[in-house]
Amino acid sequence: MFKSKLIWLSLVMITVGWLYSCRVQNSLTAHPSQLNFSEFPLKKLSEYGFYKGELKQLSPNDNVLEYEPAATLFTDYAFKKRFVWMPEGTSATFDVSQPNEPLDFPDKTILVKNFYYPQDFSKPTGERRILETRLLVKDQGTWKAYPYRWKDDQTEADYKITGETIPVNWKDEAGQMHQINYAIPNKNQCKSCHNRKDVFMPIGPKIKQLNHELAYQDGKENQLARWQKVGYLKAKAEDIAKIVPLVGMNEAKASLNDRARSYLDVNCGHCHHANGPASTSGLYLNYEEKDPFHWGVLKSPVAAGMGAGPYRFDINPGKGKESILTYRMNSVHPGVMMPEIGRVSIHKEGVALITQWIDGLEKRK
Repeated sequence: MFKSKLIWLSLVMITVGWLYSCRVQNSLTAHPSQLNFSEFPLKKLSEYGFYKGELKQLSPNDNVLEYEPAATLFTDYAFKKRFVWMPEGTSATFDVSQPNEPLDFPDKTILVKNFYYPQDFSKPTGERRILETRLLVKDQGTWKAYPYRWKDDQTEADYKITGETIPVNWKDEAGQMHQINYAIPNKNQCKSCHNRKDVFMPIGPKIKQLNHELAYQDGKENQLARWQKVGYLKAKAEDIAKIVPLVGMNEAKASLNDRARSYLDVNCGHCHHANGPASTSGLYLNYEEKDPFHWGVLKSPVAAGMGAGPYRFDINPGKGKESILTYRMNSVHPGVMMPEIGRVSIHKEGVALITQWIDGLEKRK
C-alpha cells in the first residue's frame, strides 16, 4: 500500500513538473499574434511573446521590430531599447501636414520600451540591469499604458502600477561611479506627458524621429525604409521628404541650432506645443515652431513662480546661464525643475548644449 502511494505521488509530481515546464516553454515561445487583448494587462512580461529565448536578452520575436528615435528623452542616463509590433496586414500612416504628431497606428499595435543601465557605460553591450518595461497598447481605438517592473535576477518583469524608487549605480565612460534613486513612475503619471488634446497617445514614434539609420541584425538601414519593407508603414517618399528630421545631440554633422532644437523638441516639446498640456504657457518648443518668441526669446513666463528664479526671460539671448530655460533644466527642486517628472538628476550635457545655443543667439532689437 505504501509503495503504491509512493508511485502515485511520483506520477503526480512528474505530471506537475511536465505541466509547469510546458507552461514556461509556451510563455517563451508565444507570439503577440496569439494574444487575447481582452485579457490585458497580463501579469508577466514574458506572456506577451515579444522575445525569443532568455527574456533578459531582449531578442525580438518574428515581426517584433526594433526602433530608435534620433533625439532621445533624458531619463537619468538610462539606456532604452524600443520595439513595435502590429497585427499582420496592418500599417501605420501619418499626416504630412502634422509633422509634430505621432504616427497613426492601427488597432492592436503594441509599443515596447525597456529601460536599463549597463554596468559600465564604456561597454554598453556588456552586463546590464533592466529596471522596467513600459507598454503602450492600442485597443479599440484607445491607447493604454501597462508598466512592468523587472525582478532583480532579471528572469521576469511583473505588472506593477504603483511606481517605485530603485537604487541604481553605474560607471560612466570616464570611469566615474554614479548612484541615484531611479524613479519608476506610477501608471497615472504617464498621462501627464502622453496627453495631446486630452487624448492619451504615444509621443516618440514620429516620422521626424525615425528618418535615420539603425543597425539591425542583418545590417544598417533607414528605419522608415525598414518599416515600409516589413509592411509597418504606408508613406509616399515625397511626403517623408517634406518633414525635417530631428538629430541627436551628439550628431557631429548637425548644426548647433538643429541639435539644440531637436533636444528641446524631445525633452520639452511633448508638453510645450500648441496642443500639449503646457499650451497655455505660450512656450512652444517643438522643432517646427518658427517664432523665436514662442521658443522663449525675450519672453517672460505666464506663471512660473519660484521656477523663474532671479531671471526675467525664458531665453535671454546671448546669456545662456541667465535664462529661465537653463535654470529649470539645471535643478532637481520639485518647484523648479523641468521636466517635472521623468528624472531625479540633472542632464549636465543637455544643460551645456542649451546654454551654448542661447549664448549664440543674437539679441533682438
